[in-house]
Amino acid sequence: MTARRLGRALCALLVAAGILFGLFLVVPSLMGWERYVIVSGSMTGTYDRGSLVFDEVVPVKSLKVGDVITYMPPLGSGPKGLVTHRIRWIGREPKTGAKAFRTKGDANTVADPWTFTLPQRDQARVVTGVPYAGFALAALAERRVRMILVGIPAALIALFVMIGVWRDAGRETEARATAVAVTSS
Repeated sequence: MTARRLGRALCALLVAAGILFGLFLVVPSLMGWERYVIVSGSMTGTYDRGSLVFDEVVPVKSLKVGDVITYMPPLGSGPKGLVTHRIRWIGREPKTGAKAFRTKGDANTVADPWTFTLPQRDQARVVTGVPYAGFALAALAERRVRMILVGIPAALIALFVMIGVWRDAGRETEARATAVAVTSS
């Protein structure tokens, strides 16, 4: 296989991989799904650390025990940021009578120590997860990784274009030299 064919094949593979990854990120959004990266091991076995989960937004009233949701725990409960856990209990707040929830990570031995309400009308409920895809998405959040992912293909394309220009320039010079030699003789 020539270097030119190898270069074309490599460029085609890079472009195809980029398009597929882009579709992987865009199509769920078009379906109204949100995406989250699992960053802890509390759901190991169902959604391991580094998994990418896709959530559909559903009415809170449609949630049931066994659903996996992504939510913000109450202030002061410990975790900072969103949590993706399974609903283990649905009841009522004793003081307000509002619908209350308790969750548990599938890999945890006990339920989360807090109960909480969901003040919004809608809530993110997990539809599916893709193992390890979250690592790629998290890596893209780093500027250095994005620069490499853009820079390497751009450098390869520039290299192959320059090789082609150099080769074509050599052929033109050779053709002129041949034409000069023919007209001189």
